[in-house]
Amino acid sequence: MDFSIPKDISDYLIVLDQFIEDKIKPLEQQDDNIRFFDHRREWARTDFENQGLPRKEWEELLGKAKRLADEAGHFRFGLPKEYGGQNGSNLAMAIIREHLARKGLGLHNDLQNEHSIVANYPQILMLRDFAREDQKHLATAALEGKFRATFGLTEPNHGSDATHMETRAVRHKKDGKDGWLINGEKMWITGMHHATHMMCFARTSGEDGDARGITCLLVPADDPGIEILEYMWTFNMPTDHPRLTIKDVWVPDSAVFGPPEGGLALAQHFVHENRIRQAASSVGAALFCIDESIDYANTRAPFGKKLSTNQAIQFPIVELASEAEMLRLLIFKTAWEMDQMSKPEVAIKLSDKVSMCNYRANRLCCNAADRAMQIHGGMGYSRHTPFEHIYRHHRRYRITEGSEEIQMRKVAGHIFGFMGAQKHGQSRGDKDAKGKSTEPTDFAVR
Repeated sequence: MDFSIPKDISDYLIVLDQFIEDKIKPLEQQDDNIRFFDHRREWARTDFENQGLPRKEWEELLGKAKRLADEAGHFRFGLPKEYGGQNGSNLAMAIIREHLARKGLGLHNDLQNEHSIVANYPQILMLRDFAREDQKHLATAALEGKFRATFGLTEPNHGSDATHMETRAVRHKKDGKDGWLINGEKMWITGMHHATHMMCFARTSGEDGDARGITCLLVPADDPGIEILEYMWTFNMPTDHPRLTIKDVWVPDSAVFGPPEGGLALAQHFVHENRIRQAASSVGAALFCIDESIDYANTRAPFGKKLSTNQAIQFPIVELASEAEMLRLLIFKTAWEMDQMSKPEVAIKLSDKVSMCNYRANRLCCNAADRAMQIHGGMGYSRHTPFEHIYRHHRRYRITEGSEEIQMRKVAGHIFGFMGAQKHGQSRGDKDAKGKSTEPTDFAVR
């Protein structure tokens, strides 16, 4: 057993650090761009007079950073070489995401809107693996920013129970062309304010609770039948998460994306990669909070002695540091194991470990940020320290990408043999009056 970080990855971290010093930090300091990261950050980023959407200047700055990273060959690191990437492994991505998050807030990595100089690009792989020949060009268009698709799965009344979605698409001819007529509602459709399309999931056959019968349709975001009712203001602003209605929207047959009736495969396609990388980011942010708390406790000296001499300060940090150390080892081990398996094998053999990593890391980060606020006292509570920002952002991860309760059910299912490699015939869970399973899917918000 070798627990050392592979040399090629550790060497790459040095390259990334130098790139941040040479290119990203100067941009961060230019034209008062630091306002997006200091105590003014929430106000600077949020256009409160325009539905709470991200300010144009904020998104333009993120775009500049991404272009610099792409020109340097870092932005697409995790993508296959066919898309200009470096075939970055799950282990490499986990180590990089932790490393960047441990640096704290900055233009190099701010996950409030999933920004990073090393991108997580699930949509590109989704397009590669599911697009028909006549849709293959969309991956290139997405990389060029010409195709920007939101993920239209969640609804006001249905999140984790996505198989019960109420949005419907029915066969309908228009001008002699076969197609689909869509009606329904969607919620938390992130990025709709600048999207070109929505990947709209709708039931096309079957009954509520059926896994089959849900189809993904590519719908132009500017279709007049799509009405954005409001952008939902959240704990962490700005917001780009609308609630919207879809009324009599027609799309041709060519708009079907992925397997007809099997659209949920799209939603689950990258879930394990997303979760392990998110877990690594949460541990990195937690370690930043822990490091900052240690430094502060070693310098602040109320009553004539350093805070760090008090066990009331020491013991909570010991608990957090111990959990962080255990979690990062499990995350790196699980990411490495993912690299040794096919996607179907990961879903069967490692899904529980990925869920363990994710829900515990997200919870750890919130606890570490909260403790950092406490140790830093009044300054910790202020926006002049970054802990409230870290807490507000990472708190959402305990709900999105599969709530921690859903992930705990996944772990329990593997432990007790209801699912996974140890499944041995028990019922998969409760059933409704029609005999349909009420076991929730694990990739959506509630």
